Amino acid sequence: MPAPKHRSRTLRRVFVKTPGGKTKLTYRKRAPSKAKCASCGAILRGVTRVRFNRLKKISKTKKSSSRPYGGNLCPKCSRKKLIEKIK
Repeated sequence: MPAPKHRSRTLRRVFVKTPGGKTKLTYRKRAPSKAKCASCGAILRGVTRVRFNRLKKISKTKKSSSRPYGGNLCPKCSRKKLIEKIK
């Protein structure tokens, strides 16, 4: 029987192969939800799905796209916003 803290489904179950050749069940935190556009709610591509503490170790180019409003707005919405700004 697993420990009470491991009984809920907040942690995902992962089978890991040990150096001795056995498979062992370990518990890891789930991946966070996918990044979404602030205005339309579309899923943003090019934004990594990692927890905050791992985000510090990832390079800046992998955190968001390089265009204006990258990582916050999808390409369509960012285009609309830039056109509005120009007007």
